[in-house]
Amino acid sequence: MSEAGTMAIDAVVFDAYGTLFDIYSIAAQAERIFPGQGQALALLWRAKQIEYTHLRTMSAMYKPLWEVTQDALVFCCKQLRLDLSLEANSLLMGQYARLPAFPEALEVLQALRARGMKLAILSNGNPQMLSNAVAAAGMHTVFHHLLSVDSVKKFKTAPEAYQLAPDVFGVPVKRILFVSSNSWDACCATWFGYTTFWVNRSAAPLDELGVTPHGSGRTLSDLLPFLDAA
Repeated sequence: MSEAGTMAIDAVVFDAYGTLFDIYSIAAQAERIFPGQGQALALLWRAKQIEYTHLRTMSAMYKPLWEVTQDALVFCCKQLRLDLSLEANSLLMGQYARLPAFPEALEVLQALRARGMKLAILSNGNPQMLSNAVAAAGMHTVFHHLLSVDSVKKFKTAPEAYQLAPDVFGVPVKRILFVSSNSWDACCATWFGYTTFWVNRSAAPLDELGVTPHGSGRTLSDLLPFLDAA
């Protein structure tokens, strides 16, 4: 789907987790450790991680995403009555540190660079998490900036977090295309003023927030025809 306007796009900014890197791939590792519970743990872990980022930002109690992710894992194992040994914890957090990129991601990023687009990641991840993930995916030469909310000590959807990209690129926010696989993120970025694209991999319903991203598709590859129409 595309509702692109006529305004030119100067830069494309990507959410990282779930958009470029496959969070739910961790279910396979979780299944090996906790047979029959891998998928449930992966889903609950992600939901609790996001919930904790929102709660910490609302309460002005920031701590880096790596630590938030660890806290969420501990809670979820308690909730599911799973014995999180030190070894299991190390394996799961280690897997999170090297999440695979979606198969089309690098090709799409390279195509955007070939078009002369300036590219960045804008993520809740702390700087070390982002640099490790980007390097592991062979994307270290693609991005102009890796923007972490750690610099403002507030997670998305705080305005200060979304402001990082227009500040670093020095262009109006509407001329930046913000790409996320998280409905809440794409919607709130639209509120902030970005041109937005929702990568809806699971054909999920849009969050009922009274706002709609400017475009959507099933994979990152759908970005290219959306930009052609912009």
